[in-house]
Amino acid sequence: MEITNETDVSVAQKNDYSVWAIPPEDMGERLKKLMGGLRSEFGGPEIPPHVTVVGAVSLTEQDALEKFRSACEGLKAYHVKADRLVTGAFPSQCLYLLFQSTPEVMDASAHCCRQFGYKRSNRYMPHLSLLYGTLTNDKKKKAQEKAYVLDESIDGLNFQISRLALWITDRQDKGKLESWKQVAECSLSAN
Repeated sequence: MEITNETDVSVAQKNDYSVWAIPPEDMGERLKKLMGGLRSEFGGPEIPPHVTVVGAVSLTEQDALEKFRSACEGLKAYHVKADRLVTGAFPSQCLYLLFQSTPEVMDASAHCCRQFGYKRSNRYMPHLSLLYGTLTNDKKKKAQEKAYVLDESIDGLNFQISRLALWITDRQDKGKLESWKQVAECSLSAN
């Protein structure tokens, strides 16, 4: 007779996973410098520069990794072009760089969302958050002005996305985002 110890039976734990497009290294350094300058004056958690491609989906790590591999296999590198600097209503979109919704940007997100079974509640809005936090409208306006002081051509950015990363992005962690961590990264094939 076989006895199973309940503590040995592992139930696959689910986490919230997101897919991020990672800027090239030189652009990432430029953005980190800008984001650090904004944080030093307005506060907020430190978060790596990224463009969210797939929002938080609750999955097991194995499922998330399999879906991420499938998404990366079927996707080629693509370009993003900044449209304008915008203030938003959500802490994660306090101040962000909005990118143009070109067909290749929209198609890349749609492709990855299909792989993850992710259903968007709104139209995809490609953006890179520069400052996370809850600020008054006046402070957001000041942060927007400060961004132009720190990097006057920030809204003219144009770069290629050739890397995606899979992150654990716990939606319950609304503070310093310390539970957020990268799980995997892939390089996209050239066009």
